[in-house]
Amino acid sequence: MIVATTVEQVRAALPAANIGFIPTMGFLHEGHLSLIDAARETGANFIAVSIFVNPKQFGPNEDLASYPRDEARDKALLETKNVDLLFLPTVDVMYPPGAQTAVSAGAVAKPLEGERRPGHFDGVATVVLKLFNIIQPDIAVFGRKDAQQCAVIDRMVRDLDVPVKLVFSDTAREHDGLAMSSRNSYLSTDERTIAPALHRALRAGEEAITHGVHDVDAVETVMRRMIEETPGIEVDYLAVVDPETFLAPVDFRREVLVAGAVRVGRTRLIDNIRVQRPRS
Repeated sequence: MIVATTVEQVRAALPAANIGFIPTMGFLHEGHLSLIDAARETGANFIAVSIFVNPKQFGPNEDLASYPRDEARDKALLETKNVDLLFLPTVDVMYPPGAQTAVSAGAVAKPLEGERRPGHFDGVATVVLKLFNIIQPDIAVFGRKDAQQCAVIDRMVRDLDVPVKLVFSDTAREHDGLAMSSRNSYLSTDERTIAPALHRALRAGEEAITHGVHDVDAVETVMRRMIEETPGIEVDYLAVVDPETFLAPVDFRREVLVAGAVRVGRTRLIDNIRVQRPRS
């Protein structure tokens, strides 16, 4: 595996075509590794992974300084997956002194996560576009756990004519339904026990919709009541949204998304489930 720390080293290592790319913030887990498999299944024969904890997507009171990091372990995991290139840039490589240009993520970035984390998706879109320009992948793979992030990147790629095929892989989960996340490492033993309540609440919303409850407020009430059965969880939001706009759906004749964010102790967890369009 080639390990590159500068843009010049990356570009010297890249082949002409069939590059699959997985951008990460490190502290890798099985969910990240499954994205590598998805890239290969889609036709990539050269796999590039980046690890960069992007300061521009963290707010002033968020966990940038404490975000989990383990570079040696990450490298070892990527070696087991036969990754061809690991890009490990510093902040100065990604944002050279004097850099001023940024991406404005647009309307899809405003609701839900965007409302609660101002500027977050501008930071995501900026770093992803920079990584696309550096690595110039044919295929880029993202996990659907960060559904609104996927929508932001999809919109950016379409609006700016970025020549990359996006692949969105299903959320990787633990045995009890908890979505895999690097931030799960923050959970204490007791907190880890109650954390799957978010997934159960979303499943309750999904079930309500598939059984004919097509009223947004009613579905959100079902989810909230379900999660309230587990003490120790603070709800940030539980919502039914259109997966393209992240606003409330006009109707339930198309696919909708049930999405949630909660706090368990000091850990903020997000998750979502796509609810397919009812069969006619």
